[in-house]
Amino acid sequence: MNQRFPWPDERLIKAAQDGDVRSLTTVVMESQPHVRKFALSLCASPQDAEDAAQEALIILYRKIGTLRATGALASWMFRIVRNECLRQVRLLVSRSDEASAEPDASAEPSAEDAVLHRLEAERIAAAVSALPRDQRQVLIMRDVQGLPGRTVAHALGLSNAAMKSRLHRARATLRHSLTVSDQVPDQAIGQPVEGDS
Repeated sequence: MNQRFPWPDERLIKAAQDGDVRSLTTVVMESQPHVRKFALSLCASPQDAEDAAQEALIILYRKIGTLRATGALASWMFRIVRNECLRQVRLLVSRSDEASAEPDASAEPSAEDAVLHRLEAERIAAAVSALPRDQRQVLIMRDVQGLPGRTVAHALGLSNAAMKSRLHRARATLRHSLTVSDQVPDQAIGQPVEGDS
């Protein structure tokens, strides 16, 4: 049975903004199903979605007073969840880059190189976030988290062939998206699917 949950009404949001704790608690509780749905559609995994939803609800609780228009709660929460999912992807990309860095590289990168690297990571994170959910999940699990192909297929309830096909589509879509905005080396996107297992 699909039960539809309404967003909190504007009077309740206004009371919460004015500091009424009961109204604020109600706004957070009534927003929770929507926030979770946003997170599940945007994040790479259910765990990431749960983390993003929790973070978004905490921000709602702490900063509801900064919401300009009471009718804009849904779009505000969507932006918060989207930003949190992007932040998680950036962290994964950053960790992946750190793990693949040469251990004997003792020279510190210049400030300019660090800024360029961060901008590139943000560009890749935004492109990954724009992928359809099924492609985003397999790409992050396989290429960013480095999980074996069989583990990814099993976790997503796919055959190995279906996982490889989805991964190939995700990589091709990501490669196209990044190429359209600028040329990016293939190494940043992943190796050919034939070697995945």
